[in-house]
Amino acid sequence: MAELRFHWDFFGPDAQGTAEHFCKHLGEFCAREGVVPYRTSTAPAQGRCVATLACDEQHLVLVRDRLRPKRAERVQP
Repeated sequence: MAELRFHWDFFGPDAQGTAEHFCKHLGEFCAREGVVPYRTSTAPAQGRCVATLACDEQHLVLVRDRLRPKRAERVQP
């Protein structure tokens, strides 16, 4: 099964802290909704930070509809 990566963008001087805090809530959501396996990460860039959730493709509808990511990508195994 393919892996999906969902991305949320945060901008401004507090972007990194906000993205890290958002990843904490992503982990709580995944634990509560049974999204396993999953992993979260942040990628700081100048003036913005991207929070990413990677999970199995079977969770597409749940994450897309409930968390409304800004963009997503499918990564083939």
